[in-house]
Amino acid sequence: MKHAKHIPRKRFGQHFLADANIIEAIVDAIAPQPSQAMVEIGPGLAALTQPLVERLGQLTVIELDRDLAVRLRAHPQLSVIESDVLKVDFVQIAQTLGVTKLRVVGNLPYNISTPILFHLLDCVEVIEDQHFMLQKEVIDRMVARPCTSDYGRLSVMLQWRYAMENVLFVPPTSFVPPPRVDSAVVRMVPRENPAAVEVKLLSEIVQVAFSQRRKLMRHTLGQWLTAKGFSGVFDVQRRAEEVPVADYLTLAEQVKNITP
Repeated sequence: MKHAKHIPRKRFGQHFLADANIIEAIVDAIAPQPSQAMVEIGPGLAALTQPLVERLGQLTVIELDRDLAVRLRAHPQLSVIESDVLKVDFVQIAQTLGVTKLRVVGNLPYNISTPILFHLLDCVEVIEDQHFMLQKEVIDRMVARPCTSDYGRLSVMLQWRYAMENVLFVPPTSFVPPPRVDSAVVRMVPRENPAAVEVKLLSEIVQVAFSQRRKLMRHTLGQWLTAKGFSGVFDVQRRAEEVPVADYLTLAEQVKNITP
């Protein structure tokens, strides 16, 4: 894929991976197998794309940058979706490919990484696993345990549905141009039997709980529960960061059953 030099575009949050050792480590962590259905988000200059497709045989890529999409279409083993990933229907991709599960990978634009994670949460039923390069700070929040400063809304919403692991540290020097932050790679595997909760309701509960995270929840979630007519048992004499994911899931189930 030899073309004229591409100038990274700030509006797309473009930082291109260039460290061969890091690329090899990421591909090894993903462990692609021949003929697996995989989708790469933000392939850019194909640093990950090429070693992935060499192992897979075929690869679907999602690229917003028109110039990069043109380059990628010249590759005979790539199927290119030129679009904002937030508008892409992954269920439709799985149906088009004739599979029940997709493996999803990518070096996500750091400025919209959280919206992308929540977008994928909506179609998790067709996801086998996800491997993403993200800002290390974001991954620290994703995998954080209760009673830590990193534990918050993102931790609860994602840990409910995924088992997650920080698998690789990636320094700024691995990119061109180098970002101003450290990066890392996270592995996300959907849980086989997640608690059946209403995502919108769980999200609202967690958002209210963490709205004033330094205060006891009686000042935030406690008042919200009272307004809902909640008569169950939930200890609001705690801070939001002290509450395990399982407790938030149980509360969401109890609130759902409140009769208006």
